[in-house]
Amino acid sequence: MSTSPEEQFPQKAFGWAANDTSGQLSPFKFSRRATGEEDVTFKVLYCGICHSDLHSIKNEWGNAVYPMVPGHEIVGIVTEVGNKVTKYKVGDKVGVGCMVGACHSCDNCKSDLENYCPRVIFTYGFKDVDGSVTKGGYSDVMVANERYVVRIPENLPLDAAAPLLCAGITVYSPMKYYGLCEPGMHIGVVGLGGLGHVAVKFGKAFGMKVTVISTSPAKEKEAIEHLGADSFLVSRNPEQMKAAMGSMDGIIDTVSANHPLLPLLGLLKTQGKLCMVGLPEKPLELPAFPLLGGRKMVAGSMIGGMKETQEMIDFAGKHNITADIEVVPMDYVNTAMERLAKADVRYRFVLDIANTLPKTA
Repeated sequence: MSTSPEEQFPQKAFGWAANDTSGQLSPFKFSRRATGEEDVTFKVLYCGICHSDLHSIKNEWGNAVYPMVPGHEIVGIVTEVGNKVTKYKVGDKVGVGCMVGACHSCDNCKSDLENYCPRVIFTYGFKDVDGSVTKGGYSDVMVANERYVVRIPENLPLDAAAPLLCAGITVYSPMKYYGLCEPGMHIGVVGLGGLGHVAVKFGKAFGMKVTVISTSPAKEKEAIEHLGADSFLVSRNPEQMKAAMGSMDGIIDTVSANHPLLPLLGLLKTQGKLCMVGLPEKPLELPAFPLLGGRKMVAGSMIGGMKETQEMIDFAGKHNITADIEVVPMDYVNTAMERLAKADVRYRFVLDIANTLPKTA
């Protein structure tokens, strides 16, 4: 019987993996490659739980490879660097987000948009350059090419910075690209979850007026008093929505459930932009008339390239932006997934890998 590439690697690793579409995670021994010339190896201290981890372990997107070690909001301390690594040294605070490889030769890669490379290698569940299947951050050690490693600013706590590597860049990138980052602009944020609450913080740091748009009236006090939003709209309240029509320069839509776009388009000013960063499972209905009537744009965005991810985390460091988190032990992960499925988290679970993973060995 042939040995899989993962079992031939010299670095012993331990994590939690899903083995089938039940999505149940359990302890899993595997191995990682030795630190290559351009690689950074780091001890994983924390790893955020992203909603896409939940989709992936249950194979809801149809591309799961088991056993799967999820996790792409990974932070820790460098323990070893390859002899050609120039950016990092042992002891540095670093992180790895959603991707660990790309072709480096296509137009996207040359434009610092590795995230849109046709041959992008995501952090878990994808075939790596050595033939193995990538394994994510629900594990004790991580090895990645230095190109895909980001430096975490010294002033940011590692646990609360971890979700920025996915949730942070997912909202920062479209705000920058679509010009929704100018002081005095009015931006709407649809959905106050893991992505939305970070979008509010970035919007305020950019100097914008921020309105949270939610189906849940109960979130109003939290949005305004705790997160600093300027106003709050209940999307199911026709009077509130009508009063705010034509008032926003742009909207970041973080919702992954099916929801109507027509009311959101109505909130936009002429030439306003509605940017989708959530992933609804079914196609949404998009009426043409309100687009034409105000030269409005519906756009999309997915994470960001490595240069922009570093820019984002540096900006977060400058403005003391972190995610609001609930730190949980590794053996709580299946309960955390159940709670995440019910949106029962404020606003991001983060696994305490360093302190709780070894105890499950």
